[in-house]
Amino acid sequence: MARRRWVVALGAALTWLAAAGSAAAQHYQSDFPPEEFKARWAGVFDRIGSDAVAVVQGVSLTNGYTMPRQHNSFYYLCGIETPGSYLLLDGRTRKVTLLLPPQNAQLERAEGKVLSAADADRVVTLTGVDYVVDTGQMRENWPRAAGRTGRPAIIYAEFEPAEAQGQSRGELRLGNASILDDPWDGRLARESQFVALLRARNPNAEVRNLSPILDDLRAIKSAREIALIRRASQLAGLGVMEAMRSTEPGVHEYELDAAARYVFLINGAKLEAYRSITAAGTENINNMHYYRNTRRLEDGDLVLMDYAPDYRYYVSDIGRVWPVNGTYAPWQRELLQFTLDYHKAVMSRIKPGATPKQILDDARAAMAPIIARTKWSKPAYEAAARRLVETSGGALSHMVGMAVHDVGSYRDGLKPGHVFSIDPQLRVPEENVYLRFEDTIVVTETGYENFTAFIPMELDAMEALVREKGLVQKAPAGPADEALRGKGPDGKR
Repeated sequence: MARRRWVVALGAALTWLAAAGSAAAQHYQSDFPPEEFKARWAGVFDRIGSDAVAVVQGVSLTNGYTMPRQHNSFYYLCGIETPGSYLLLDGRTRKVTLLLPPQNAQLERAEGKVLSAADADRVVTLTGVDYVVDTGQMRENWPRAAGRTGRPAIIYAEFEPAEAQGQSRGELRLGNASILDDPWDGRLARESQFVALLRARNPNAEVRNLSPILDDLRAIKSAREIALIRRASQLAGLGVMEAMRSTEPGVHEYELDAAARYVFLINGAKLEAYRSITAAGTENINNMHYYRNTRRLEDGDLVLMDYAPDYRYYVSDIGRVWPVNGTYAPWQRELLQFTLDYHKAVMSRIKPGATPKQILDDARAAMAPIIARTKWSKPAYEAAARRLVETSGGALSHMVGMAVHDVGSYRDGLKPGHVFSIDPQLRVPEENVYLRFEDTIVVTETGYENFTAFIPMELDAMEALVREKGLVQKAPAGPADEALRGKGPDGKR
């Protein structure tokens, strides 16, 4: 029989919670031990102070047959994937309470077993939390914390939307605003509704924003987090390289997408970090977040691919541009080589303590002689190159981690553990041309590590890879093709 643990009914009096373990083993992540979560909780406690509690809301139950995935911030703090869960961090006692739904036999028959309040002892061992409580006890006088009877004067909760698979904060904000502005909808975002309820049910408490605190903590990646991002980057690179090998005239964009995704899946990444950008031809490439992936590749086209997996809640971000026929046209090589040279100039200056301004100023100075000695085929190309260097073209780009556009910032200076993308983007508006190279790097104690350095970036190397044969190669037309068109083997309907 599982031992009993003292908990508070989150009401007026102490109660006992019998924690009977489940007969079947439920899944729980193995990438982070309790000690890592405890260090993260300590970071929260240090920031909220000794008069406050922090409440984190987990993902809700999916309403369809989609892959369940926990919110990033909740997973970051405890690794629990059970939908409908909550986490309470009490700064007054520095104790942590995990609130889990009761065991649901009907749901488990359909979806499989998940950790529930019935697994309290096991959950304590796995996560390191102090208490496990049934979410049914949240219905009264909440959030009174386990081991404490008084109400908190200050409650911290996330004001910003929590990301799940394929989501980043900017896109979530935009989607939430669209729903709120819809005259036939108008729903509050889930996090806004939660904050509103906390205020209504705790009128004497001040509700503050927890999001900046979690953003600051998540900005510096631990060694275990870096290992997962490194693996996600390896898979991203292998996938893009397979797409390069599978490129030839007649293949469709979605087939290159499929080649890369196959590599992700067979290596254990069940989800995508973001929908694939697999764009062929000037018009599609110029659409920065193009996603239809339906165009047929033509001789003379360029392909831009930007794609990465979601590997155990961590992602990467890479981008490459290559020729469909295996040979860059002179103008393509001219512009891409300059973009690549600038990419290298920026990346080589990454080091702890450097500020973005210092890096970009030094890179600009290094590119001046390259611009001067280059024989530009068109004035518009020289203007585009100068504009790239002057503005940086987004070279020092977004943070990367649990989301592709991850939370946190490195703008005040680079620190070991900062992970972000290097992504210079060159535009020639006169010709609707948009080109870029993207890699994901981590700042180390002495410099940086480029997670995606193994992917060919030199133009000759990418041409050579395209000339290899990959997973997706078109078979010659035959009877099966005619049958799909509604014709028989003899060509007649």
